[in-house]
Amino acid sequence: MNSDANDGWHLVLPLKPLALAKSRLAPATGALLRPRLALAFAEDTVGAALNCARVRDVVVVTDDPAAGAALAALGARIVPDLPAAGLNAALEHGVRAIRERRRHARVAALNADLPALRTAELARVLDTARTFPRAFLADAAEIGTTFLSAGPGVELEPAFGGASRLRHLSSGAVEIRLTGVDSVRRDVDTGEDLAEARALGLGPRTAARWLPAAG
Repeated sequence: MNSDANDGWHLVLPLKPLALAKSRLAPATGALLRPRLALAFAEDTVGAALNCARVRDVVVVTDDPAAGAALAALGARIVPDLPAAGLNAALEHGVRAIRERRRHARVAALNADLPALRTAELARVLDTARTFPRAFLADAAEIGTTFLSAGPGVELEPAFGGASRLRHLSSGAVEIRLTGVDSVRRDVDTGEDLAEARALGLGPRTAARWLPAAG
């Protein structure tokens, strides 16, 4: 991880309680495996992010004790979801927790369901985002958002959920248009998404839990 407070990025990842996470995956994975995969997605996302030289730290906003313990063991800082008012409120809460310690921190929200995330691809996205006050990356479907950044002194203004690409674009954030960063765009909500992530190459924890079940 980057130890330079002036240069390193501070990432915020929101994570629902595992019992509620990734409900649309159940038809493909079964009810018992679904929460274990949700945790594996988050573990692989956090692990790849923490291995990125551009990242100073990762804050996970969650109230799930098992997920919090597992992700803290990887090196993430766990912040309870005190607002308990949905995804965007959780992200704003995470940013406040970062900027209480580092007022001018460079921050970015990253989805916690990027099980194929590649460190080098995340670095390219972060390097591009650095040149704009606010920037975002659309998901693979070009409907939602997987990444939103804000430079020092700039509010994040998250508008995640559903058709968030257009909301972030309308809010003045610059859309990052890079090729070769598929792993940063490939969030997983459905069995079809998981198959596409598998084609990109799953992270070790997701692979260990999913590949034996998928055959």
